Amino acid sequence: MTPDEARSRFAAAHVARLATVGPDSAPHLVPVSFAVEGDRIVTAVDAKPKRRGRLRRLDNLEANARVALLVDHYDEDWRSLWWVRADGRGRVVTGGAELERAFELLRERYQQYASVELIGPAIVVTVERWTGWSADGGIGLAGM
Repeated sequence: MTPDEARSRFAAAHVARLATVGPDSAPHLVPVSFAVEGDRIVTAVDAKPKRRGRLRRLDNLEANARVALLVDHYDEDWRSLWWVRADGRGRVVTGGAELERAFELLRERYQQYASVELIGPAIVVTVERWTGWSADGGIGLAGM
């Protein structure tokens, strides 16, 4: 799988799983809505009810910028299976033009954000490597 194909498949998915690691080295995995712009992935905190005030993923990013995001496709016909992982560095964005751009990208992608407020902050991930596998094409590894 080429980097362009991996990025394209990733961008077409509706949900990703974001993996962060906390200061205690414990992994933390959550589903996120996202948008892709080149080799950047953005996600943001919205107004849906949360279990706690400050999200663990934000605390984790401040302790360790390394992240991975995973999207996949499952089908009963296993010849159609595939996954793509984006490895990179994430950072928390709390204001300014970069936060507004993240919100704009997410609103363009998800009609639900017309009625669910994006409150921020955003997470901006700079992808350093796209890795993917498909049942019809094998494994591909591409560094940026």
